[in-house]
Amino acid sequence: MAGNDLGSLLGGLLGGGGQGGSSGSGNILGQVLGSVLSGKTGGGGAGGGSNPLGGLMDMITKSGLVSQEQLDSWVGTGSNQPLDADQVKQAIPDETLDRAAADAGISRDQVADQVAQELPQLVDRITPDGQVPAVSLEELAKQQNL
Repeated sequence: MAGNDLGSLLGGLLGGGGQGGSSGSGNILGQVLGSVLSGKTGGGGAGGGSNPLGGLMDMITKSGLVSQEQLDSWVGTGSNQPLDADQVKQAIPDETLDRAAADAGISRDQVADQVAQELPQLVDRITPDGQVPAVSLEELAKQQNL
């Protein structure tokens, strides 16, 4: 899956939608994650073999964006550990943050803040039963009528 496709799906999952010229926060998160994940996988998707969402979760931790403990809290049914903007800025390349900021018409700090706020919600939303479902992002989007 291309980075743009991933960005669109993640944006849709967060309710950011893909319409119009403005980018919602879901689209910013999708763009940033899509860029990071496509770079880490050589231009492909999230990987993960038979479980693409599991591959997405794996790539989120391998990118250095979050610790496994943070990710586990987001997948689990308890409260989510926070992610802060400084973690985002350390893990995401400057050019990716700059591109997302320019596209959205906001600052790099605002992009980092939005990613920090939205990523735990995204992971929590796509793992409602405390487990990573064994479906593709496309199937998840269909299930959620996106």
